[in-house]
Amino acid sequence: MRKAKLIMVAALSSMAITACGGSATPSETTVATTAETTTPAETAAEAAVETEAETEVAKEVALIEDDSIPTEYKSALNKANTYSDMMHMSKQGIYDQLTSEYGEKFSEEAAQYAIDNMKADWNANALEKAKTYSDTMYMSKAGIYDQLVSEYGEQFTSEEAQYAIDHIETDWNRNALEKAKTYQETMNMSPEAIRDQLVSEYGEKFTQEEADYAIENLD
Repeated sequence: MRKAKLIMVAALSSMAITACGGSATPSETTVATTAETTTPAETAAEAAVETEAETEVAKEVALIEDDSIPTEYKSALNKANTYSDMMHMSKQGIYDQLTSEYGEKFSEEAAQYAIDNMKADWNANALEKAKTYSDTMYMSKAGIYDQLVSEYGEQFTSEEAQYAIDHIETDWNRNALEKAKTYQETMNMSPEAIRDQLVSEYGEKFTQEEADYAIENLD
């Protein structure tokens, strides 16, 4: 009888040790499971992004390794990507540069192949060009738009140019003031003549309010 009691005590002690420290409690197991679990939607989204990236890389590798594509075409494509990535040019601007006798002198077929196969965000390119005109030339909103769509300028589409104007973050009053200073310091123009130049449709195309701000803040 004593031996049976000792065996029972030993068994109970073993169970107590196991419950206290030998394994995770149900709540701990639940927490761990919850923290490590991702939703099906998150998993699917991540898989889609990875698949898209892998697909784009595979396409680029295939183009490079495809012996049926003339070397000239591949060179034109590389040039087109450079103009887009480094200079943020428009689709039409890149095509013209590739075929120009004063530019890259590629054949029309090679240039068209490049345009058809390059990866570019034309809206983003238009926005970067708009930022450059604002930050370095202090142009007005209307002036930048006109430059972006001009056949003698950047040759973006009207939709791409409008995207740029809608998303650019700049201080148009500041731009007007900087332009006014330039006219004053380099051309010795009077305040009223500067005001007229700032608002002129043949000049800077600032709004009347922006021009007034500039004149009021000239030294």
